[in-house]
Amino acid sequence: MTTRILIVEDEPAICEMLTFALSDSGYRCEVAGDVRQARSLVADSNPDLVVLDWMLPGQSGIEFARELKRDAGTRDIPVIMLTARAQEADVVSGLDAGADDYITKPFSPRELAARIKAVLRRASPHAVGAELEVDGLRLDPVGHRVLAGETELKVGPTEFRLLQFLMAHPERVYSRSQLIDQVWGRNVYIEERTVDVHVRRLREALAPASKDRLVQTVRGAGYRLSAKD
Repeated sequence: MTTRILIVEDEPAICEMLTFALSDSGYRCEVAGDVRQARSLVADSNPDLVVLDWMLPGQSGIEFARELKRDAGTRDIPVIMLTARAQEADVVSGLDAGADDYITKPFSPRELAARIKAVLRRASPHAVGAELEVDGLRLDPVGHRVLAGETELKVGPTEFRLLQFLMAHPERVYSRSQLIDQVWGRNVYIEERTVDVHVRRLREALAPASKDRLVQTVRGAGYRLSAKD
Protein backbone atom coordinates (compact mmCIF):
# COMPACT_ATOMS: atom_id res chain seq x y z
CA MET A 1 0.00 0.00 0.00
CA THR A 2 1.64 3.20 -1.22
CA THR A 3 2.04 5.99 1.31
CA ARG A 4 0.22 9.15 0.25
CA ILE A 5 1.82 12.55 0.86
CA LEU A 6 0.06 15.87 0.38
CA ILE A 7 2.43 18.73 -0.48
CA VAL A 8 0.97 22.15 0.29
CA GLU A 9 3.28 24.66 -1.38
CA ASP A 10 2.63 27.63 -3.67
CA GLU A 11 6.04 27.77 -5.38
CA PRO A 12 5.88 25.59 -8.53
CA ALA A 13 9.63 24.91 -8.63
CA ILE A 14 9.64 23.59 -5.08
CA CYS A 15 6.50 21.52 -5.74
CA GLU A 16 8.13 19.95 -8.79
CA MET A 17 11.33 19.16 -6.90
CA LEU A 18 9.45 17.69 -3.93
CA THR A 19 7.16 15.60 -6.11
CA PHE A 20 10.08 14.20 -8.09
CA ALA A 21 12.20 13.42 -5.00
CA LEU A 22 9.39 11.86 -2.97
CA SER A 23 7.95 9.89 -5.90
CA ASP A 24 11.46 8.54 -6.49
CA SER A 25 11.44 7.40 -2.84
CA GLY A 26 8.26 5.42 -3.44
CA TYR A 27 5.65 7.87 -2.14
CA ARG A 28 2.51 8.92 -3.98
CA CYS A 29 2.25 12.71 -4.01
CA GLU A 30 -0.59 15.18 -4.41
CA VAL A 31 -0.05 18.92 -4.57
CA ALA A 32 -2.11 21.86 -3.33
CA GLY A 33 -1.19 25.49 -3.91
CA ASP A 34 -3.25 26.91 -1.05
CA VAL A 35 -5.19 25.88 2.04
CA ARG A 36 -8.56 25.78 0.28
CA GLN A 37 -7.30 23.22 -2.20
CA ALA A 38 -5.44 21.33 0.53
CA ARG A 39 -8.59 21.11 2.65
CA SER A 40 -10.45 19.55 -0.28
CA LEU A 41 -7.69 17.00 -0.96
CA VAL A 42 -7.50 16.01 2.71
CA ALA A 43 -11.24 15.36 2.73
CA ASP A 44 -11.10 13.37 -0.51
CA SER A 45 -7.95 11.28 -0.13
CA ASN A 46 -7.04 11.25 3.59
CA PRO A 47 -3.23 11.48 3.11
CA ASP A 48 -0.77 9.65 5.36
CA LEU A 49 1.31 12.82 5.86
CA VAL A 50 1.20 16.52 4.97
CA VAL A 51 4.27 18.56 3.98
CA LEU A 52 3.08 22.09 4.67
CA ASP A 53 4.63 25.44 3.73
CA TRP A 54 4.21 28.19 6.32
CA MET A 55 3.65 31.11 3.92
CA LEU A 56 0.67 30.44 1.67
CA PRO A 57 -1.79 32.72 -0.14
CA GLY A 58 -5.07 33.35 1.66
CA GLN A 59 -4.45 31.38 4.84
CA SER A 60 -1.13 30.50 6.42
CA GLY A 61 0.16 26.97 6.75
CA ILE A 62 0.41 27.28 10.51
CA GLU A 63 -3.30 28.14 10.72
CA PHE A 64 -4.09 25.10 8.58
CA ALA A 65 -1.93 22.92 10.84
CA ARG A 66 -3.97 24.07 13.84
CA GLU A 67 -7.16 23.35 11.90
CA LEU A 68 -6.02 19.80 11.10
CA LYS A 69 -5.10 19.09 14.72
CA ARG A 70 -8.43 20.43 16.04
CA ASP A 71 -10.49 18.09 13.85
CA ALA A 72 -10.93 14.56 15.24
CA GLY A 73 -10.91 13.17 11.71
CA THR A 74 -7.53 14.67 10.76
CA ARG A 75 -5.65 15.18 14.03
CA ASP A 76 -3.70 11.93 13.56
CA ILE A 77 -2.30 12.96 10.16
CA PRO A 78 1.38 13.89 10.69
CA VAL A 79 2.42 17.37 9.55
CA ILE A 80 5.92 18.50 8.57
CA MET A 81 6.27 22.27 8.34
CA LEU A 82 8.49 23.48 5.50
CA THR A 83 9.52 27.12 5.74
CA ALA A 84 12.22 29.75 5.38
CA ARG A 85 11.46 30.99 8.91
CA ALA A 86 14.32 29.60 10.98
CA GLN A 87 14.16 31.63 14.20
CA GLU A 88 13.72 29.62 17.39
CA ALA A 89 10.42 31.38 18.12
CA ASP A 90 9.12 30.32 14.70
CA VAL A 91 10.11 26.70 15.27
CA VAL A 92 8.36 26.73 18.64
CA SER A 93 5.24 28.27 17.06
CA GLY A 94 5.18 25.58 14.39
CA LEU A 95 5.53 22.76 16.89
CA ASP A 96 2.96 24.33 19.20
CA ALA A 97 0.53 24.41 16.26
CA GLY A 98 0.80 20.63 16.10
CA ALA A 99 3.56 20.08 13.54
CA ASP A 100 5.37 16.78 14.02
CA ASP A 101 8.59 18.13 12.50
CA TYR A 102 9.95 21.41 11.13
CA ILE A 103 12.36 21.79 8.21
CA THR A 104 13.84 25.12 7.14
CA LYS A 105 14.63 26.18 3.60
CA PRO A 106 16.98 25.56 1.86
CA PHE A 107 16.88 21.84 2.55
CA SER A 108 18.11 18.58 1.05
CA PRO A 109 15.48 16.32 -0.55
CA ARG A 110 17.30 13.36 1.01
CA GLU A 111 16.98 14.98 4.45
CA LEU A 112 13.26 15.56 3.90
CA ALA A 113 12.74 11.94 2.80
CA ALA A 114 14.57 10.74 5.93
CA ARG A 115 12.52 13.02 8.19
CA ILE A 116 9.30 11.84 6.54
CA LYS A 117 10.26 8.23 7.13
CA ALA A 118 11.01 8.97 10.79
CA VAL A 119 7.70 10.77 11.33
CA LEU A 120 5.76 7.98 9.61
CA ARG A 121 7.54 5.40 11.74
CA ARG A 122 6.22 7.16 14.84
CA ALA A 123 2.76 7.97 13.55
CA SER A 124 1.91 5.27 10.99
CA PRO A 125 3.75 2.01 11.58
CA HIS A 126 2.01 0.39 8.57
CA ALA A 127 3.79 2.81 6.25
CA VAL A 128 7.25 1.48 7.13
CA GLY A 129 6.49 -2.22 7.38
CA ALA A 130 6.01 -2.57 11.14
CA GLU A 131 3.85 -5.37 12.51
CA LEU A 132 0.33 -4.36 13.51
CA GLU A 133 -1.66 -5.81 16.41
CA VAL A 134 -5.24 -5.27 17.54
CA ASP A 135 -6.91 -7.42 20.20
CA GLY A 136 -4.63 -10.41 19.59
CA LEU A 137 -4.88 -10.21 15.81
CA ARG A 138 -1.44 -9.63 14.27
CA LEU A 139 -0.54 -8.59 10.75
CA ASP A 140 3.01 -8.93 9.45
CA PRO A 141 3.32 -6.79 6.27
CA VAL A 142 6.83 -8.03 5.49
CA GLY A 143 6.02 -11.75 5.79
CA HIS A 144 2.49 -11.12 4.45
CA ARG A 145 0.91 -13.14 7.27
CA VAL A 146 -2.13 -12.67 9.51
CA LEU A 147 -2.06 -14.50 12.84
CA ALA A 148 -4.38 -14.96 15.79
CA GLY A 149 -2.20 -16.36 18.55
CA GLU A 150 -0.16 -19.06 16.82
CA THR A 151 -2.81 -19.71 14.17
CA GLU A 152 -2.18 -18.31 10.71
CA LEU A 153 -5.33 -17.18 8.93
CA LYS A 154 -5.80 -17.44 5.19
CA VAL A 155 -6.47 -13.92 3.91
CA GLY A 156 -6.60 -13.01 0.22
CA PRO A 157 -4.37 -10.25 -1.19
CA THR A 158 -7.07 -7.57 -1.43
CA GLU A 159 -8.47 -8.49 1.98
CA PHE A 160 -4.92 -8.31 3.35
CA ARG A 161 -4.50 -4.72 2.11
CA LEU A 162 -7.92 -3.80 3.48
CA LEU A 163 -7.12 -5.32 6.86
CA GLN A 164 -3.71 -3.65 6.93
CA PHE A 165 -5.23 -0.23 6.34
CA LEU A 166 -7.97 -0.70 8.94
CA MET A 167 -5.55 -2.07 11.55
CA ALA A 168 -3.25 0.89 10.99
CA HIS A 169 -6.16 3.26 11.75
CA PRO A 170 -8.22 1.56 14.48
CA GLU A 171 -11.46 3.15 15.68
CA ARG A 172 -11.63 5.48 12.66
CA VAL A 173 -14.64 5.18 10.36
CA TYR A 174 -14.03 5.14 6.61
CA SER A 175 -16.62 5.42 3.89
CA ARG A 176 -16.60 2.99 0.98
CA SER A 177 -15.19 5.66 -1.35
CA GLN A 178 -12.38 6.43 1.10
CA LEU A 179 -11.52 2.74 1.35
CA ILE A 180 -11.44 2.48 -2.43
CA ASP A 181 -8.97 5.38 -2.58
CA GLN A 182 -6.77 3.98 0.17
CA VAL A 183 -6.78 0.27 -0.68
CA TRP A 184 -7.37 0.14 -4.44
CA GLY A 185 -6.08 3.60 -5.44
CA ARG A 186 -7.73 6.80 -6.64
CA ASN A 187 -7.32 5.98 -10.33
CA VAL A 188 -9.04 2.61 -10.05
CA TYR A 189 -12.74 2.71 -10.93
CA ILE A 190 -14.75 0.09 -9.08
CA GLU A 191 -18.25 0.11 -7.64
CA GLU A 192 -18.65 0.83 -3.95
CA ARG A 193 -20.49 -2.49 -3.56
CA THR A 194 -17.15 -4.17 -4.30
CA VAL A 195 -15.96 -2.95 -0.89
CA ASP A 196 -18.85 -4.80 0.77
CA VAL A 197 -17.85 -8.03 -0.99
CA HIS A 198 -14.26 -7.80 0.23
CA VAL A 199 -15.35 -6.86 3.76
CA ARG A 200 -17.51 -9.99 3.80
CA ARG A 201 -14.59 -12.10 2.58
CA LEU A 202 -12.31 -10.55 5.20
CA ARG A 203 -14.78 -11.38 7.96
CA GLU A 204 -15.03 -14.95 6.68
CA ALA A 205 -11.22 -15.25 6.80
CA LEU A 206 -11.12 -13.93 10.38
CA ALA A 207 -14.09 -15.96 11.61
CA PRO A 208 -12.15 -19.17 12.48
CA ALA A 209 -10.33 -17.17 15.17
CA SER A 210 -13.48 -15.24 16.18
CA LYS A 211 -11.85 -12.01 15.01
CA ASP A 212 -14.52 -11.17 12.43
CA ARG A 213 -16.25 -9.02 15.08
CA LEU A 214 -13.33 -6.56 14.82
CA VAL A 215 -14.50 -5.41 11.37
CA GLN A 216 -17.58 -3.37 12.16
CA THR A 217 -20.23 -1.77 9.98
CA VAL A 218 -21.18 1.79 10.94
CA ARG A 219 -24.67 2.30 9.56
CA GLY A 220 -24.82 5.13 7.04
CA ALA A 221 -21.09 5.85 7.31
CA GLY A 222 -18.90 2.90 6.34
CA TYR A 223 -16.56 0.55 8.19
CA ARG A 224 -14.08 0.62 11.04
CA LEU A 225 -11.84 -1.82 12.87
CA SER A 226 -12.42 -1.82 16.60
CA ALA A 227 -11.87 -4.07 19.59
CA LYS A 228 -14.85 -2.43 21.30
CA ASP A 229 -18.28 -4.01 21.08
